[in-house]
Amino acid sequence: MTPFEKARTFVYRNARPLDLARWRFHFENGSAEDVMHALSFYQNADGGLGHGLEADSFNPNSGPIQTWCGTEIIREIGWKDPSHPVIRGILRYLDSGADFDHTERQWLNTVPSNSEYPCAVWWKWTGKSEFKYNPTAALAGFGIRYAEEDSGLYQKCAGIVIDAYRWFRASIPFEETHITGCYLALYEYLTESGAELIDMEEFRALLIPQANANICRNPERWLTEYVALPSEYIASADSILYPDNAELLAEEARLIPELLGTDGAFPVPWQWYNDDPGFPLAENWWKAHILIRRMLPYRKICGGM
Repeated sequence: MTPFEKARTFVYRNARPLDLARWRFHFENGSAEDVMHALSFYQNADGGLGHGLEADSFNPNSGPIQTWCGTEIIREIGWKDPSHPVIRGILRYLDSGADFDHTERQWLNTVPSNSEYPCAVWWKWTGKSEFKYNPTAALAGFGIRYAEEDSGLYQKCAGIVIDAYRWFRASIPFEETHITGCYLALYEYLTESGAELIDMEEFRALLIPQANANICRNPERWLTEYVALPSEYIASADSILYPDNAELLAEEARLIPELLGTDGAFPVPWQWYNDDPGFPLAENWWKAHILIRRMLPYRKICGGM
């Protein structure tokens, strides 16, 4: 079988319905509506997302990280319509003040109820949250993209965007894949919305080298270490990072056959580092997610199928 056929077989045998819908959308002419429908089953009455959407936390309750995971899927499929119930629910959750630190003006990175359910050690509640704009920068960008401009939530998110950019400008360079990813999402949201809240030319000029520095450029580390491959940040040639990383992304695609495990998926290079049950299940969920992320540039940019 080709690498694509191996990946497809793994997804059909192991993926959650949501990730199967994502696979079909990207590779088999599936519908974006099917993805949104599958995503809706992770949404709670308060509009936030939970139920293990972030596969390293089985918490069914809404949380900023779990909700952010949903916004990433919405961004991935290019959903435009702000009137969809999933979008409206997320905006309601973000506007509610739940899981939001009003002093720091950021959403919590972890929530207390995480510790009541199986999860990785980094999602356990320790009595405090990390305030480095993961996931706040991306959630604020989502609010700017989908909330009405005359709404209180839009104004709230506009202020957060300005604060987040000041923090970014003062903190770079830093080595943190996820925070950098949140700022890439923020840049895309602001670009798509046309919001003029910060100096976008300056943001772009600062963001590109920051992201480039976080991409691992040693293919020997890609299989066994928890590092950011080019596809972590770049899904298509439209990315602002593509010109500087086209050759490296092509190298990732070339190595796909070597990187795939015997099961047709990529190894997950982390554990939960505690005694909580559930990682073997979460590992399978992550494998499907990682396959989608890595096969997208393999197909779109390098023509691999």
